[in-house]
Amino acid sequence: MAIGLSEEMANKAIATAADFAKSKLPEPFHSALDDFMAGNSPDLGGLASLGGLLGGLKGLFGGK
Repeated sequence: MAIGLSEEMANKAIATAADFAKSKLPEPFHSALDDFMAGNSPDLGGLASLGGLLGGLKGLFGGK
């Protein structure tokens, strides 16, 4: 790898980042994140009732 991480270390870093993101996202986003991390296109259709994807994510990045 270009940054010198073993595959195991890279996988742990990705899992840690995903766990952090889940801790900041509402529960309905968790399965979409899992799908994305598995390389699948997440089904975001059910998230419209939460005000849309961007509305739900704005708090993650400090938006109000």
